[in-house]
Parts: sequence; structure tokens; C-alpha cells
Amino acid sequence: MPDFLSGLLAFAVYFAGAVGFCAVYCLVYTRVTRHDEFALIVEEQSASAAIAFGGSLLGFAIALAGAIHHTGSIPEFAMWGFVALMTQLIAYALARLAYSGLSRAIEENVLAAAIWVAAVSVSAGLLSAACMSP
Repeated sequence: MPDFLSGLLAFAVYFAGAVGFCAVYCLVYTRVTRHDEFALIVEEQSASAAIAFGGSLLGFAIALAGAIHHTGSIPEFAMWGFVALMTQLIAYALARLAYSGLSRAIEENVLAAAIWVAAVSVSAGLLSAACMSP
């Protein structure tokens, strides 16, 4: 039973840390993009904004899962979480470079733009998770 309790505590700490990182990521990501994701998703019910933002968050969560899996301490997890966050921001910047007018396209509910951002974000998340090592 003591092993279960210590494992449960570790779960709670890592899960809370991951949720906190996701909240910070959402705040940072929505400041970096030129469009207002929440207004587009909630008020205009834009599928493009939801796909792009959701894919970006999913890519970040994949990288965080890799950080949790490959780290042995909370400080190390925090450092890799920061690396994952920066990787996603760089991936978004590269997606914007490759697709001029990306934010405008998402505002206009162009699904191709949203799928592009989601695919780049998930790819970056998978690759960064694979590259993390203890």
C-alpha cells in the first residue's frame, strides 16, 4: 500500500503540473497568434480555429507526456515542459512562414489552414517527445 500511495502522490504532482503547463501554453499560444481563438471558437463557432488550437494543444500535450515519461524529478519535468512549450511556438512560427496569411485564413474558417497548423503541431509534439531523454 505505501508504494501505491507514493505513486498516487507522484501522479497527482505530475498531473497538476501538466494541467498547469497546458493552461500556461494556452495563454501564451493565444497571445502569439494574430487571431483571437476563443472569440472564433466560442462566438463564431469556427471549425478552423478549433482544429488549429486543438491540434496545437494536443501536440503540446504529447510532448508533455514524453517529458513526464522520461524525467525522474519535478524540476527536470519543468525544464522539459518549457522546452516543449518553446518547440510548439517555433513550430507555429514555421507553419506561418510556410503558409502566408495563416491567421487570416483561420479567421476566414479555411479548413486547410487549420489542418496544416494541427499537423505541424502534432508532428512537433511527437518529435520533441521522442527526442527527450532522461
